[in-house]
Amino acid sequence: MSQRVIDCLVNVHFGETEVQPSWMVRVHDDYFKGGKSMFAQVDMSELLDEMDEQGVQRAVLMDSLTKPSVTARKFVEAKPDRFSLAMGGMNLLRPVPAMRDLAAVARDLPVTYAVVGPSFWGDGMYPGSDAVYYPLYAKCAELNLPLCVNTGIPGPPIPGEVQNPIHLDRVCVRFPELKLCMIHGADPWWDVAIRLMIKYENLHLMTSAWSPKRLPDSLLHYMRTRGSNKVIYASDWPVLKMRRVVPEARALDLPADVLENYLYNNAHEFFFAGRGRKEHGMQQREH
Repeated sequence: MSQRVIDCLVNVHFGETEVQPSWMVRVHDDYFKGGKSMFAQVDMSELLDEMDEQGVQRAVLMDSLTKPSVTARKFVEAKPDRFSLAMGGMNLLRPVPAMRDLAAVARDLPVTYAVVGPSFWGDGMYPGSDAVYYPLYAKCAELNLPLCVNTGIPGPPIPGEVQNPIHLDRVCVRFPELKLCMIHGADPWWDVAIRLMIKYENLHLMTSAWSPKRLPDSLLHYMRTRGSNKVIYASDWPVLKMRRVVPEARALDLPADVLENYLYNNAHEFFFAGRGRKEHGMQQREH
């Protein structure tokens, strides 16, 4: 049984605002049926306790260029050996200043990856193949900064077609240097996502926001066979608590080495290996 875990998508910023976006309230009430604690302010010691309990050595915290998370950055500063950042919130309609800001924050803070959700901006009008993303793709490739892109129909009541993973087909062709990861699964297009990962070496998938026991058989089969190094665990905490999803992951019908890859090795290799210590805050204890 694998004891080491990297949780690649954790939210600590929900409690920073008293009023959540309407779509966030809907996904909380109707989709995940979350408790009141989902929008509560996060206590770092309690989060660390949950991480230690479940063997989570590192958590990647969601942050934003346009609305920086005070909580995420405070946690990273206090515990750089346990926390790093995922940077979203880029204005892709004004790409030059946005890419300048992304380069600056990636230089100054331990940013593990950049992130964008096609359904969550621009009224869901821009699929991943649209040229509006090209400055982001080029900049991430230049910085050797992995990029995560939401795929699959989103839980909130917002347009979802733009998150069909087929839109990343052209991206992988045109940007083979880009380290690209689909996040939040790929439902209902799992088979498309799997076929793309077989086709492209630089493309991975993260199962954030998915209960491991709900993952489709086709994905588990891929993990046992050709995709043992392609699928990455994440919780989307507190939407799904580590106390729930880490035990579920460990209970999957996977060989021990595949499970260790899923929970730790694939994330370490894709997001952290070969990057400078300042870039991601990795400490010797994790090697």
